[in-house]
Amino acid sequence: MSRIRQESEPTVRAVALTFPNGFEVAPHSHDWHQLVYAASGVVSVSTESGQWVVPPMHALAVAAGVHHALAMKGSVHLRTVYLPPRHRFPATTECEVVTVSPLLRELLLSIVDSGGLGSASEFDRIRLELLRHLLTTTAQGPAKLPVPSDPRARRVAQKVLRELGSTDPLATLCDGCGASRRTIERLFRAETGMTLGRWRQQARMLESLCWLGDGTSVTATAFAVGYRSPSAYVAAFRAVLGTTPAQYFRMEK
Repeated sequence: MSRIRQESEPTVRAVALTFPNGFEVAPHSHDWHQLVYAASGVVSVSTESGQWVVPPMHALAVAAGVHHALAMKGSVHLRTVYLPPRHRFPATTECEVVTVSPLLRELLLSIVDSGGLGSASEFDRIRLELLRHLLTTTAQGPAKLPVPSDPRARRVAQKVLRELGSTDPLATLCDGCGASRRTIERLFRAETGMTLGRWRQQARMLESLCWLGDGTSVTATAFAVGYRSPSAYVAAFRAVLGTTPAQYFRMEK
């Protein structure tokens, strides 16, 4: 765990923790905004309204007061900073994935290594201003996976998440949910902004980042999340993230 600053009132709190693969943190919330960054490994974060996957070189901004749970994929070296609610933050109402540039990465590691930032140090004030600037101007990372609130659509969503490797047609997924395929499609568009097919693709893509981040091969990952071939998975990956899996994770190092 990082050192705790005692010489002045903290303006940024920071902590460093290491978790084993599969470790879960139960739902909780914080009075301060939280930036969840994994220096290695992948973190999956869930709230009542959605799920996020935080791959290497991305961080999750969690607004103060939001209940969230964490699940570790691979050995995770977590580096977390907390900012008072008065500060501007990427996630103003819930959560937002942000891209961690090399500059932001080094700044986060520096703050965590210092145990946070205090109000009396000029150097700390400079780092705080830089942190605030980078967090409010950084690019958005991979989108979240919104969860529908209607119980019928939610049953379908849960079935998709349980069976991501399944190649069943969408109509089969809707069997037994209490509504027709047409109704489910309407609910998904209204509550998630996606068709059911697009939602399943997003769920597969985010889950695949966990597998890849844990060192699983592209071929094994492709079959694990329901693609018929590695080439089909790579094509979908490129369509969503703009590059191939190998290039994506090479850029994150």
